[in-house]
Amino acid sequence: MDHSLSLCLTGYKNNLQLAALANQPAFKTGQQPVLCLHGWLDNAASFIPLAKELTSLPLLALDFPGHGHSPFRYADNHYYFFDWVEDLVALCQTQGWQQLTIIGHSMGGMVATALAAAFPELVKRLVLIDSLGFVTAEASNCTEQLRQGIVSRLKKPPSRRPYYTNLTAAATARLSQSDFSLAEALLLAKRGTVADQHGFSWGSDYRLRQKSVHRLTQDQAQNLCQQVQAPVLAVLATDGPVVAKLAEMQHWYSQLSVQQVRGGHHCHMTAATEVARLIQAWL
Repeated sequence: MDHSLSLCLTGYKNNLQLAALANQPAFKTGQQPVLCLHGWLDNAASFIPLAKELTSLPLLALDFPGHGHSPFRYADNHYYFFDWVEDLVALCQTQGWQQLTIIGHSMGGMVATALAAAFPELVKRLVLIDSLGFVTAEASNCTEQLRQGIVSRLKKPPSRRPYYTNLTAAATARLSQSDFSLAEALLLAKRGTVADQHGFSWGSDYRLRQKSVHRLTQDQAQNLCQQVQAPVLAVLATDGPVVAKLAEMQHWYSQLSVQQVRGGHHCHMTAATEVARLIQAWL
């Protein structure tokens, strides 16, 4: 996955630029890509292991705003979940894309699910990697969620990001909150860090760590999933956080196939060969 791209959403939010990685330049000639959407605080490089196994597919992995090489949202903006969906709709309109095959990991899978529900003309097939449904909260928690979200926004960010002497040290720091090895952490670090005279630091927008002011209720999440018309393949990790929700959520989708792979939440990185085999067979 060695084609680094910048996609300009002309006329949308001051001509928003979205960075991306592609494994082949086919979509430049008019062919639609297989769109890959990463998880929270990851970046497009998380799909590099999978791209090495799916060489016959024209994969295009985006960096969401505030992640990887994509710019931050403006200072007076925040990272509302449904804004990710709006970004994708604008991208599809700019590029003239319809009926896409989308592969989404974690948060990227949730964004793709919401897109498929609200804009069925844009999504033909959906692959969810360790992702089902949405992050939800009880309706009775609405007030406290609002309070905690606003409080987190008003906190001053750290005056200085943590710095690391080299790329390996930055990647090692990521391992403390991940389920993969240093090799996978380095892929994310190469795209997700910035270097200056002080050393290496992770470059994602600090506001991504702020608490949400609102979360979907269980009923709202179920309604969105039920509106997905496209066939869905869910590849769930045996040691990931999602498989425990399968029994409850599998009936929310009208066309759902489920496969499990050994490993943790980032199974598309650590078990790329097996995940690619399952995706290829389903497609």
